[in-house]
Amino acid sequence: MENTTPGSVLTEADLKEKVVQAIKTVYDPEIPVDVYELGLIYEIKIFPINNVYVLMTLTSPSCPSAESIPVDIEKAIREIEGVAEVSVELTFDPPYSQDMMSEVAKLELGFM
Repeated sequence: MENTTPGSVLTEADLKEKVVQAIKTVYDPEIPVDVYELGLIYEIKIFPINNVYVLMTLTSPSCPSAESIPVDIEKAIREIEGVAEVSVELTFDPPYSQDMMSEVAKLELGFM
């Protein structure tokens, strides 16, 4: 396992895992499951050098937390040491459905 010291460059896989862990700290205030397990994250891309792009959706276009969730995700990712830039983009294509939830989320919410 590679040691990372301040100023060192994380591998893309290491950084992506850290991004996923950071995203898992963000919750939709109305649902007791993190946004990653809810299936709101469509894509995570890492670009040189340590620039992070996240494509996400919300449970609905009229979600009351539409302003705060993307900001919270960006803030969580920016706290990862070594991250340069963060871009969080919202999309509603494809529209969100409960099928996008992980089994963990479905169990937590009583859908299984």
